[in-house]
Amino acid sequence: MRSDMRITSSVMDATLLDLPWDLPLDEWGEDDVVQLPKGISRHLVRFARLNGRVVAIKETTEEMASREYSMLRTLQRLDVPCVEPLAVIAGRSDADGEPLNAALVTRHLRFSLPYRALYSSSMQPSTAQRLVDALAGLLVRLHLVGFYWGDVSLSNTLFRRDAGAFAAYLVDAETGTLERDGLSDGRREDDLEVARVNIAGELLDLAAGERLDPSIDPVAVAGSIVEQYRSLWHELTTEQVIPASERWRIRDRIERLNLLGFDIEELSISTGDGGTTVRIQPKVVDPGHHHRRLQSLTGIDAQENQARRLLNDLDEYVAVQHDQRPNVGDEALANEWFEQVFAPIVESVPLELRGKLEGPEVFHHVLEHRWYLSEQRQCEVPLVEAAASYIETQLAYLRDEAALLNVPTTMTMPIVTQQDLQDDDDGVDWRDKV
Repeated sequence: MRSDMRITSSVMDATLLDLPWDLPLDEWGEDDVVQLPKGISRHLVRFARLNGRVVAIKETTEEMASREYSMLRTLQRLDVPCVEPLAVIAGRSDADGEPLNAALVTRHLRFSLPYRALYSSSMQPSTAQRLVDALAGLLVRLHLVGFYWGDVSLSNTLFRRDAGAFAAYLVDAETGTLERDGLSDGRREDDLEVARVNIAGELLDLAAGERLDPSIDPVAVAGSIVEQYRSLWHELTTEQVIPASERWRIRDRIERLNLLGFDIEELSISTGDGGTTVRIQPKVVDPGHHHRRLQSLTGIDAQENQARRLLNDLDEYVAVQHDQRPNVGDEALANEWFEQVFAPIVESVPLELRGKLEGPEVFHHVLEHRWYLSEQRQCEVPLVEAAASYIETQLAYLRDEAALLNVPTTMTMPIVTQQDLQDDDDGVDWRDKV
């Protein structure tokens, strides 16, 4: 290993030096590589174990690795869902002194999956739509902080299950730029069009490989990201004018934003037309309303939809207990719910099955399963009984989303030129079909 190898990292981990940096990434052996599902990438990406955790390693140029490392750190500070950057490895060379590409090291996002792993069997229409909706939400969050992605796609996104929906995380920021003064409408529309075209291409590719349900129209699903994005953007940013006599609409607007997972830090309210109207303009919107409330009450770190589902159960528990013990505060009852309701259900999952789903997702599914059993039996089924039934009949048969072993780890995508795209068998560029 060359003595001038350089490691840039915000938190230095000496175990980084134990990895075989003097070998090209495609020559790393089984002792170094962890088999996990991954998306298509223009660069070689592999996973490795590092000090008890799994990291993703991407070979690229030093300039691109450093730029992406810096961008991901900035996005993390802005609280945007993305992978965590750990280090840039530069100045690599092999045993003969020949230079090797630099490497970007990021922490693997546990319980996350690339879209192709989710579609290992025929994709259902609802799944396709939920993934696109999740990506639309991520794109809005990125645009709100002034980030232009430039290569929006399912391939550049990781997904985690979120109480029947999906949460999306940015995994590739090498083409992105951050504009401190915010994005123009033109830049936002550019990103949206790139998303529509790329998603259509990815779904058409799945369809060609017979991995897409025949009832799914790839072009229509891809186009839906435009509608979903614009609807969410409008709700978050549009100025609203209402009659002064209907100021209750202010609360209504706030509640709608909360349902979308956003808080309002400040409202700009001004009267006009002789005091007959009130103008409402959200000044600062911050995602994760339900996540933060659940975490503050119980310490549970959950996705937004998971948090909303768990809060419903928590609020119901608190309401019932208030009727019986009116002098007990909400915080004490929330802690009681965690210790007596949530924790026992999650801890009842056998150790060998705990890599299947995250704890909050397990609890969500147990609640759903209890509802199903109660409907079937026409009586209320105890939560503990529903949990045992769910674990035995469903969880045990799910694939392990924390690891998903025995999946190819070296998917790469060659650089494709515009001419290559046009030289299709039918002489038609697939982009023209979008």
